[in-house]
Amino acid sequence: MGEKRIWVPAGWPRASVGAVLGIALAALLGHLVPANAGLPWIMAPVGASAVLVFAVPASPLAQPWSVVGGNLISASLGMAVGWLCARADLGAPLAVSVAVGGAIAVMALARCTHPPGGAAAILGALAGFAPDAELPGPLAPLALNVVGIVAVGWLYNTMTGHPWPHRTTAPPEPAPLRTVTYDRADLDAVLADWDEALDVEADDLDALFRAVERRVLRRWNDDLK
Repeated sequence: MGEKRIWVPAGWPRASVGAVLGIALAALLGHLVPANAGLPWIMAPVGASAVLVFAVPASPLAQPWSVVGGNLISASLGMAVGWLCARADLGAPLAVSVAVGGAIAVMALARCTHPPGGAAAILGALAGFAPDAELPGPLAPLALNVVGIVAVGWLYNTMTGHPWPHRTTAPPEPAPLRTVTYDRADLDAVLADWDEALDVEADDLDALFRAVERRVLRRWNDDLK
């Protein structure tokens, strides 16, 4: 077997600059929360959101609704679970576990699956256990942070040739031919032409396409019988 390739996003310099700008605006907006509220001005989940938005802007997990809904819905759910568990004396470990599981379900139903949402759910659940827990709690700085990430994500990604939200433009379907095959170099060349970091390794794409090839060939063989 050949040596497994290590996936390194080709656009990491662009992504790094975008993250600097996005987190900077998120932090500035977070300072709009009154200092006497006792809340941090930057929330950890937005750091993970920045990685997705600027490093893999074509990913379904990194689209604007995923960033907004995944973070805020999950944090809200977490706060509700934490508040209920605290009043029922059920303990924080149960609260955070139920919050993350519930966040996964709700994000899937709302079509806004976003991995940092799991962290936002934990954040909300722990906030629900605070002695003086009340709304909006951490939702206020988190919402401001998310606005900063989304605003810079839209402007910066678009200006650097990666329109966001991402829209796939499929080429016209070729005329059907009784052959289907490609070389790995063809796949690598297409990925290079796209100039888009995907959250899937080229080896996995190759395996997927080879499986599709085999299925098409089996169907053609069945048609000829």
